[in-house]
Amino acid sequence: MPNPYIPSRGYADGPYGQIHFRDTGEGVPLVLLHQSPQTSKQFTSVYEVLNKLGVRAIGIDTPGFGESDPAPFVPTIQDWAVIVPAVLDHLGIHKAHVLGHHTGAMTATEVALQFPDRVQSVILNGPLPLNDKDRVEFLAGTEEREINFVYDSDGGHLKKSFETRFRMYGDSPDPETITRIVTEKFQGYAPFWIGHHAAFVYDHTEGIKRLTGPTLILTNTGDMIYDYAQMTRKMRPDFSYIELAGGGVDVVDQLTQQWSTAVSRWVLHDSHTMRNK
Repeated sequence: MPNPYIPSRGYADGPYGQIHFRDTGEGVPLVLLHQSPQTSKQFTSVYEVLNKLGVRAIGIDTPGFGESDPAPFVPTIQDWAVIVPAVLDHLGIHKAHVLGHHTGAMTATEVALQFPDRVQSVILNGPLPLNDKDRVEFLAGTEEREINFVYDSDGGHLKKSFETRFRMYGDSPDPETITRIVTEKFQGYAPFWIGHHAAFVYDHTEGIKRLTGPTLILTNTGDMIYDYAQMTRKMRPDFSYIELAGGGVDVVDQLTQQWSTAVSRWVLHDSHTMRNK
């Protein structure tokens, strides 16, 4: 059996401690920021594909998730944005494209707003411009299902987490992939609820309005927040837009080749066209 493709791994010193990252090492640099509550392993299926397409994929564990040290407080998206320049400095990279999926899309937005000179372009893979009513509902759901999460003495919480992710996956759920995702949820150094809490208190609407550089909205029709991508498209018709058919919240695993092709085309070609307009 051939060995799987494994990017190099390393640590950069950041404001909250060590930041763990994965790096394919060659090509045009693209930072990958994961959804919550996952890690840079979310992009396992696309690291090699992107590398072969000419993209240097750099997946970063958000502080408190994966192997990155946690912040010593309940963090916000604004707090997380500062880790990206630290990783780029460590790797000797001045400027990179930045892609974020779901929670990561918000962090990518903030990276571009706080450090515009370090960002070549932004890919919002699943933006979430909540209104005040939706924000209250999303935060209430986070409190009920995550902040008040119960760890069962018989391990039943693992089965429940698996069953929930199995339902969320969509068509033809893959038990091996879902096992990886559930494992990521519990492996961090901070409570897993901080991810969605940071996402839902963040005003992505305002952040989206303030973006000025080349930006791509990337979505897929089966995404549970697909409608918010359409709202973003109406807010910012000047942004580029790519829609993939099907998939779900785990689009990176479900539509690996289509997703990688769309991302690499933007990074290598289309973003430069937008910058020159």
